[in-house]
Amino acid sequence: MNRRFRLSTALDIDDLLMECIPYAISLANEKYQFDPPLSIYEVNRWGKLGTRADVIFEFFNDPEFYRNQPVIKGAKEFVRKLTQMTEVFVSTSIPPEFMGIRAKRIMEEFPEIPADHIYMGSRKDKINVDILFDDGMHNVFRSNAAYPILMRRPWNQEATGMLAVNTYDEFLKLVEVIADSYSVRPDQFSLNQPSIVVLVGPSGSGKSKIAKQVLARTDRFEKLVSYTTNDPTAVEKNEWYNYVSLETFHSMCESGEMFQSTMYAGQGYGSRKTDVEKILAAGKHVMTTMDICGAMSLKTNFQNVITIYIKRNKKALLASILRKNSSIEDKVNRLIAIDAEKQNAEICDYVVQFDTYDQAVEQICAILNI
Repeated sequence: MNRRFRLSTALDIDDLLMECIPYAISLANEKYQFDPPLSIYEVNRWGKLGTRADVIFEFFNDPEFYRNQPVIKGAKEFVRKLTQMTEVFVSTSIPPEFMGIRAKRIMEEFPEIPADHIYMGSRKDKINVDILFDDGMHNVFRSNAAYPILMRRPWNQEATGMLAVNTYDEFLKLVEVIADSYSVRPDQFSLNQPSIVVLVGPSGSGKSKIAKQVLARTDRFEKLVSYTTNDPTAVEKNEWYNYVSLETFHSMCESGEMFQSTMYAGQGYGSRKTDVEKILAAGKHVMTTMDICGAMSLKTNFQNVITIYIKRNKKALLASILRKNSSIEDKVNRLIAIDAEKQNAEICDYVVQFDTYDQAVEQICAILNI
């Protein structure tokens, strides 16, 4: 059934539309001449860390900081595009004494957002919208929005299971997918042109095992081998990944090699665009497993991307995670993410629910007509 009204979106300001932490870091480096310079990766969670990075908080008490915050590159065009797709609001947390400065900057820099759509305060859970877009994990976790979405930043890399994106383009694609989720979907997909099939699901759903069995049924597909950081607690290596150090992973992301990257349960995951293009150029379809963030990146960067959500009963998920050869912290992160990931089924193109892996494989083959 099609929706009868426009979606509504609430946007954060700091580190979503205007630089906050990066700007404070640049001011700190200029004032204190750190050697080596203070890096954004040193701010790996929100709040005071007991490290030299805590110096950035002194700038948050200066009104000039808020008057001069740089607008993030691409933010103005992003807002213009989003206002054509949804009704846009601002939900920003800022000390009361600086609210006037913040409101003036918003109206000057983003005139497409009506003045009466600007809300200020830390209780973002009180904002009644369809979509919340924020870089604060606590705001996303507490949100009552139907689709709270996290903008990935170094200080929220431990967030697990929630909808998250790395760029404005990925967010806009996700909004399109959310809007389309209210439409009737076809029962079967045609592989008449080079396509990418992504299996999405929580940890323990058996995505890799199912994908491997589907690949064994046909030579029309080739698996996409992605990249992940080394997990020193893992005993077994997953054939779907090339393992690299965290330093190498960050380097690949910063150089632009990765068209998508994310952190899950403390580990980095990413894929290279050239690897996908190589498979498609050879006349093959791509088969891969990713979280919902990676799937949205694929939809942003490529045509004919089909997402299939692997839905498994919770007891089986719990058992699979508990059997995993990894640290207690890793298992806890994955267990916490289970309920949050259920919502991802709503925005995937197809959902496969099963009791045995053979049943899942048969359903996927039927969807793909192979």
